[in-house]
Amino acid sequence: MIGSIWDQWLVQVLRHVKDLRESMAQGKGPRVLVPTMGALHAGHLALIDKAREIAGNRGRVLVSIFVNPIQFDRKDDLDGYPRGEQVDLKACEAAGVDLVFVPDPSEMYAVDHSVTVVESSLSTVLCGASRPGHFEGVCTVVLKLFLLSSCDAAVFGEKDFQQLAVIRRMVRDLNVPVEIIAHPTLRESDGLAMSSRNSRLSVQQRADAACLYRALCKAAEMEDVAAMLNHVRNEIEASGLARIDYLELVDAETLRPAASLSGPSILAVAVFYGEVRLIDHVTIMVS
Repeated sequence: MIGSIWDQWLVQVLRHVKDLRESMAQGKGPRVLVPTMGALHAGHLALIDKAREIAGNRGRVLVSIFVNPIQFDRKDDLDGYPRGEQVDLKACEAAGVDLVFVPDPSEMYAVDHSVTVVESSLSTVLCGASRPGHFEGVCTVVLKLFLLSSCDAAVFGEKDFQQLAVIRRMVRDLNVPVEIIAHPTLRESDGLAMSSRNSRLSVQQRADAACLYRALCKAAEMEDVAAMLNHVRNEIEASGLARIDYLELVDAETLRPAASLSGPSILAVAVFYGEVRLIDHVTIMVS
């Protein structure tokens, strides 16, 4: 028996790279990965359900829970990121996950690690522009998880649309034999995109944050780009609680700023409520 499996859990809980490799080498069905940083919510569980559907009865679903230190640009954000391992493991067990990989950072990165994965186009704008090194950290940890798990497919949420685009580009350009599957954003009843960071909002901030999606949806009905951006900005700044990090209309493929609605576009926003950073977007299709 693998020494790092916790006997009190029906799901296999692995903490070491060696054990992950050995466990994933067993079996013959599809191996589907759901990478997470924990603090699991209904959005994550929807990704897991999708992975279970893809894996079927013969395959296996692996969930990774790892707060990746090299993708954080602020130490206070890393330190304050919500964690709840016991609750997460119970959720994985209830969802029918086969294996959960919960490594220590020392398992993933040598003290003197010096090799990372850099995407140099899609990652330079939006979140990449305001969070230096973020997508370098994302690409590095995701590629490591792909290699360690030998997964056939991986499921990601569309809420982090730029992350999804960057990972797809990495897989394409490096010929990584992993199918990337996207799952639609799940939202709370008031429209706020589900996020582990929502739990860090105050009651007043949480109520105000519902304006993000509402403003984006209203702006998406407009035809003038300046009017769209002004509407979203005014709605967000009305309460004085949020600070806009970025607000842009970008081409859906290149993620470069779009001056007009000449093709599929993404209206994207990132805001700070105190130290808590939230992102959201809507896709605009031109008829």
